[in-house]
Amino acid sequence: MKKLYHIEAYAKKRTCAASHYRELARLYGTPLLLVDCGVILRQYKSLCQALPGVELFYAIKTLPQRDVLETLKAAGAGFDVASCGEIDLAASCGITPDRCIHTHPVKKVADIEKGLDFGCNIFVVDNPFELEKFVPYRQEVRLLLRVGFRSRDAVVDLARKYGCQAEDVPQLLEQARTLGISVTGLSFHVGSQTISPDAHVDAVRESAEIMAKCRQNGLARLDMLDIGGGFPAAYSDDIPGIEEFCAPIRAELARLPGDVRLVAEPGRYIAAPAGTALASVIGKARRGDSIWYYVDDGVYGTYSGRIYDNATYPVEVPGRSGPLRRSVLAGPTCDSIDVIAEDLMLPELETGDIVAGHMMGAYTMATATEFNLFPKPRIVVVGRMEGAAAGECVSGAIAT
Repeated sequence: MKKLYHIEAYAKKRTCAASHYRELARLYGTPLLLVDCGVILRQYKSLCQALPGVELFYAIKTLPQRDVLETLKAAGAGFDVASCGEIDLAASCGITPDRCIHTHPVKKVADIEKGLDFGCNIFVVDNPFELEKFVPYRQEVRLLLRVGFRSRDAVVDLARKYGCQAEDVPQLLEQARTLGISVTGLSFHVGSQTISPDAHVDAVRESAEIMAKCRQNGLARLDMLDIGGGFPAAYSDDIPGIEEFCAPIRAELARLPGDVRLVAEPGRYIAAPAGTALASVIGKARRGDSIWYYVDDGVYGTYSGRIYDNATYPVEVPGRSGPLRRSVLAGPTCDSIDVIAEDLMLPELETGDIVAGHMMGAYTMATATEFNLFPKPRIVVVGRMEGAAAGECVSGAIAT
């Protein structure tokens, strides 16, 4: 029988009491997305330690929330922007353009001009048509050429939509040189939520070979490599720890020349563990051999990653115990696809009970809608005292 997670086992890992969730629900109503910026900081530091020498540019699209950006800004992070809106958010947080890279491979001219007006001059391209857009700005920009390296293990294959073939790199670099445009490096993204580092290792190795050949033949001195994101978040127990995952990547990066600037665009690994979604049971029904529980959040809300991101989230029902019954969690809209999970084993719930979804910081609120005119969940930034232990919930919350 499929489960999102074994409820009782997961609950033992949580140090937040059920009363804490109930109090937040009482104060702010549900649905809520709790964002713990202490966890954001912890994840960022862990990835810094696992990839020493690699500059981390947080992918704003993952969780475009002001408190998250300000936390990472204070920690010294860079930021990956990919739209005018993300530039505006970064600027409103006082983030300076020297800490940003613009990584969208295909852009409107207005997007380029917005980035340049902001002061960001590092952009990404992956095809000859995109190169031509930069001719009027060739004195201002430095470009990275995105190469498509695919991963069989990735949950979301990002190389399907973007990235040139490795064999096309010389021709594109020649075109750039003819146009007088500076291409200073390569980038890649092997896909989101990869469970094996092999694709990263292979992509670094192939990128190193491309860079070496370009230097040898004088085509371009490529001195920057963007290794993208895809570092896995622990949605389940079979996901490797970040140190284990990054060890072979780190070893391969060490083979690159010392003058190559290394950057990455993490998002999911940093944001996912920082989010907890709280929803209330609004009704129940017996259908066949299952009990259906209807909650005030669903796949059109923070559980949107069930559709857009192929994500499965650990859930718990804090404060409830008893015999486990075959259960279904369904969202509040009239749409029949608004089902969070089926074949769950849950204790019997009642109207008003809280359902907590964990690992919900990444690509959840970012893709939530207001279908049926149900409002999006409210974001509550959970306070954390300096030095609090990982996972310890402390008093204080800020609603946004």
